[in-house]
Amino acid sequence: MTTDITYLGKIIHVDSGIVEVEVSDEIPSAAPIINGRLYKIGQIGTFVKMLIGNITIYGIVSAVSNAPSNSDETNLKFNFGSRFLSVQLIGEKIGEDDFEKGVGTYPTINDEVHLVVEKDLFDIYGKHDEGSIEIGKHSSSENLSVYIDIHKLILRHCAILGSTGSGKSNTTVSILKAILNHYIGSRVVLVDPHGEYASAFPEAKVFKINDSTNPLFIPFWLMNFDELAYFLVGAKPADDQKVEYRKFRELITELKKENNILVSGTVDKNYITADSPIPFSARKLWWKMNWWLNASFTTTKKDEQTEETAVLENNGDYENLIGAKFTSHLSTPFANSPHVSQHKEFYSYEKKMLSRLKDSRFDFLFNPGDFKGIPGTKDLHNLLNEWIGSTQKLTILDLSGVPFEVLDITVGLITRFIYDSMFWGRNEAYTGKNRPLLLAYEEAHTYLNKNDDNSYSRQAVEQVFKEGRKFGLGALVISQRPSEISETILAQVGTYIALRLTNSGDQSIVKSSAPDNLNNLIDLLPTLRTGEAIIVGEAIKIPSRVRIKLNNPRPTSDDPKLVEAWSKAHPENPDNYKSVVTSIRQQKL
Repeated sequence: MTTDITYLGKIIHVDSGIVEVEVSDEIPSAAPIINGRLYKIGQIGTFVKMLIGNITIYGIVSAVSNAPSNSDETNLKFNFGSRFLSVQLIGEKIGEDDFEKGVGTYPTINDEVHLVVEKDLFDIYGKHDEGSIEIGKHSSSENLSVYIDIHKLILRHCAILGSTGSGKSNTTVSILKAILNHYIGSRVVLVDPHGEYASAFPEAKVFKINDSTNPLFIPFWLMNFDELAYFLVGAKPADDQKVEYRKFRELITELKKENNILVSGTVDKNYITADSPIPFSARKLWWKMNWWLNASFTTTKKDEQTEETAVLENNGDYENLIGAKFTSHLSTPFANSPHVSQHKEFYSYEKKMLSRLKDSRFDFLFNPGDFKGIPGTKDLHNLLNEWIGSTQKLTILDLSGVPFEVLDITVGLITRFIYDSMFWGRNEAYTGKNRPLLLAYEEAHTYLNKNDDNSYSRQAVEQVFKEGRKFGLGALVISQRPSEISETILAQVGTYIALRLTNSGDQSIVKSSAPDNLNNLIDLLPTLRTGEAIIVGEAIKIPSRVRIKLNNPRPTSDDPKLVEAWSKAHPENPDNYKSVVTSIRQQKL
């Protein structure tokens, strides 16, 4: 076997998971040609094999040196012309059986080590089946396609990580296209905060704020009470001892119970709470707060101040945000004058909510088109059909027009609504466990930050990562700063697709979170080429360095053509920036 052209050298040291190999000085070339292909000896991240009878043990080269790593520097007894490899063991193949991760039989001193050629790589990766998709080509062989297990990729969750310009968006497009093209019944919802992906998926259904064809509506009444209180009046659960907070909950519950006959089905009023996703008018809620804040009564006793004892002149118009008008205590003789309301607790709530209602940036929440739930309009089942029940397998929710201060609640609302639909529909033939769904989160670090204790989106997404698998819901996070993402989310990621990462903190997150203990392979992250990734985890047989193909059409995340733009003159025009300023003011392109 030492005469084989694949012969590399012999083992000189064996540890629990690492073996040291001395490369033979009789090898005629550092880059032998085998079956017409050039192989470079000692490339970090490449495979080698050790032959023990009918057992073939495979390893990955993790370090190269001119001295063994365990040598005693005070008593060097080796040839300075030698080369030594540190090899991390990854798996074995017994006879004609398939390759398996893990090692049952360890090599010993002087066992032969050989280069891995293309045939061996095919033995490692095996043939793909209906349950796998191609993700790219192996970096050591342009002819070897690398496949990943789609079941484990989706339902064990995954992450695509990489610094700006590393090819992260292209990798996302490549994986999603492979899924959509391979499976006729697949369905994916992509949360796109910057509106980058519509150009890469011409066939997708794209919902966008103020879009003339598919406007994005997210009814505010989908929020649970905690979300509503925070969004409408800035209140938090810690305020539950305050009178206005409890009264606010009561008003919302009353308004929801008034509207229990809905298009999707009548709801028993006894089951309706402040958390129930029942339509109600936010303007009417404001009107009621304004009513109690400004009302005057015929009595000074607070518990007797009711609608019957109010001195009302007119009801106003809640649709146009006109409050009710009451007789002033200054307009009548003192003895019979009405008394000012004792209900001043709503003062701050009413002012904050009025400001929200008048802000046009929140129209997609407060004025959700036909989604009113009452007969003759659309209800939540229509919204689900549009998002996840249509013939298009991919839905892109373009959140580029969502104000940053409500991005957190918006993502949380989308996530929780889809999660609830999968949970309560888990046994239906058309959804839940019988038709799984992938939720993909672009720019995840901006709203899934581990340091934000009040993040509604983080809480919702963490629930998906912890429990979604049981109901057919998988998740993908895409980020350039994994060190900022919730640790709970990263702990549930089964497969990491890590492109070039230059920040040491981000590298350490991948190294500590990756399911496979191949830190030397992950150490390659800062040196990866654009479009090249280290893939580790449950969805791939062994950790691999993979080239992702370039997709066309591409997302609009590519770099601007700076040299071309700066190489031509741009004449001055006094009308420049008018449209820019208008867009800033309207928060609309």
